[in-house]
Amino acid sequence: MLNRVAVLSDIHGVLPALEAVLAEPDVGAAEHIVLTGDIAAGPQPAQVLDLLTSLGEHVVWVGGNADRELLEYRRGQRDTIPDPIAPWAAEQLREDHLDLLASLPRSLSLSVNGLGKVLFCHATPRDDEEVVLVDSRLDRWEEVFNGLDADIRTVVCGHTHMPFVRLAHGRLVINPGSVGMPYGRTGAHWALLGPGVDLRTTQYDLRAAAAQLGQDSSYPDITEWADYFLHARATDADALAAFAPRDGRDRSL
Repeated sequence: MLNRVAVLSDIHGVLPALEAVLAEPDVGAAEHIVLTGDIAAGPQPAQVLDLLTSLGEHVVWVGGNADRELLEYRRGQRDTIPDPIAPWAAEQLREDHLDLLASLPRSLSLSVNGLGKVLFCHATPRDDEEVVLVDSRLDRWEEVFNGLDADIRTVVCGHTHMPFVRLAHGRLVINPGSVGMPYGRTGAHWALLGPGVDLRTTQYDLRAAAAQLGQDSSYPDITEWADYFLHARATDADALAAFAPRDGRDRSL
């Protein structure tokens, strides 16, 4: 039974945001740092993976759809990736990075004090790009929970880059938000678990981060990318409007 677990999701290859979160005392003191996917698809993919692997067994990894897409692209299993930066990011990875991404599980469970058996995944327990939101209807949650062991009482997911905590069919659902590509408000978002749930935001110097990305990343559109994503130009309303049709809420229309 773990007392404290830090959850970092959707880092998306943004090294300054990751470094800021890792500098948080509560992250360093946590028994594990759990990554819930979409780790490398962004402007500094190799640097982010190298930093995280240097932390050894302190870090527990779960893969996301973007990690899978990088791997599939590099290994010739797909020709395109919807995210414009992702093909470039895939080409920056070494073979050891690809082997790491190939080894990542889709989900894992840990026992956390106060929360019981916690399942960590990227999007939903059954799929790495399925969409559920804070306002998804209860029957949608029933669908994505189908097949879960009854003793899993807490589910931690990422994917939609917006933090929330809600109850659905007796299970607590936690989304820590995004470290590197936040929607709705700036900062690097993460969560601290045990014995309760604490959604955290780490503020860092966005101007300095954008300058670092511009210097370190060879992505051709890095200036525009950094301005849009570091400054959270997409509001939570924008993101919810874009994601909402994908949670099946309009299937009866």
